[in-house]
Amino acid sequence: MESLKKTTSLIHHPYRAPVEFEAPQVATHKASTVFFPSVKAMTSRDWKDKSGYTYGLHGTPTTFTLEERLCAIEGGLHCMLVPSGLAAIALVNLALLGSGDEVLLPDNVYGPSKSLAQAELQHWGISHRFYNPMDVNDLALKISSSTRLVWLEAPGSITMEFPDLLAQVQLCRDKGVCCALDNTWGAGLAFNAFDLSPQHGPHSLGVDISVHALTKYPSGGGDVLMGSVMTRDSDLATRLKLSHMRLGLMVGANDAESVLRSLPSMAVRYRAQDLCARHLAQWCQSQKQVVQVLHPALPNSPGHAHWLRVCTPQAHGHLNPLVQSVPPEDGWAAALFSIVLDPRFTVDQVNHFCESLNLFRLGYSWAGPISLVVPYQLNALRSNWPDLVIRGHVVRFSIGLESEIDLQHDLQQAFNLCL
Repeated sequence: MESLKKTTSLIHHPYRAPVEFEAPQVATHKASTVFFPSVKAMTSRDWKDKSGYTYGLHGTPTTFTLEERLCAIEGGLHCMLVPSGLAAIALVNLALLGSGDEVLLPDNVYGPSKSLAQAELQHWGISHRFYNPMDVNDLALKISSSTRLVWLEAPGSITMEFPDLLAQVQLCRDKGVCCALDNTWGAGLAFNAFDLSPQHGPHSLGVDISVHALTKYPSGGGDVLMGSVMTRDSDLATRLKLSHMRLGLMVGANDAESVLRSLPSMAVRYRAQDLCARHLAQWCQSQKQVVQVLHPALPNSPGHAHWLRVCTPQAHGHLNPLVQSVPPEDGWAAALFSIVLDPRFTVDQVNHFCESLNLFRLGYSWAGPISLVVPYQLNALRSNWPDLVIRGHVVRFSIGLESEIDLQHDLQQAFNLCL
């Protein structure tokens, strides 16, 4: 080849870095275009089984690696990355539902998931109904001949009720209806969504699909938006992957790299925030302004017995080779808890309480390094006030990585100042 002009040689330079390179962090591969060695390779490669690369939208070594590591944590076989947790929920709905179908959601479902059903899904001719998450019989009564998908939430959003997950999944299996779980709270650590039953093995009881907001624990920094959809079922995986492709869903390489960097510390962060949250939740029970504390690991919290059935070593005791041998002695319970403040207080007083906190910041999301607080108007979010939640003002806390002593002092000064 004759000598190339400088501008061309900058693009078509012959040097190739040696491939024998290994380091603690996975390389960040950024690509839209992927080169092929031949036309045959270009026309025969298949991205769906991760055996080759075709276009950046369909995967790179970075995203494939992240998907496989997530499978190792959550117990799935097929994983798809999407731009957010809500995008994961949307992908499942769009892949599995069509005009005339019905989807059932727990009344304590993640708010944007409820809004998605009430707007876009309804607009496309997909109906929805809400069921009482703490009453399996109510779910059984609402599954109809047009029900194609049941969403599960463990625990429920904001009010933290833990459902009888085993009974719900068994019911869906008996009815032949696909069930999908928002597993963000559990993060693949609290329990194995695909292996819930005591017998463990090929016939064990598990959900069909697990979705996860990787924005939370896998990222851990409050700076990445990402979600995942996972299944063990090959036929379901094909439907999900094809919809994933048609919708053009993928994540940025730098975001994937950030999550990969954070994964090794996820279990340590989860446990530290869990322990601090339990301490503060128990302390809040002693405050006269508080009429109820909602945290699955507390004996008086709604669904505590169900939490014990799936989130403690006595419940499963399975080995997770990527995390540790067994769950902590008292189980896993994440960083969230809510309190119900006495209804005698006004909304302005409750808002002032939240604004008077110094270490807790007003902000959505959770599982990051900074503790967060959000007051909620529960009547506007639920069809009915939950039976097991005392009436009052609901405030949710997300515990970060600060000292629990400092957080308790912050709560105490806000209680004393405002309530």
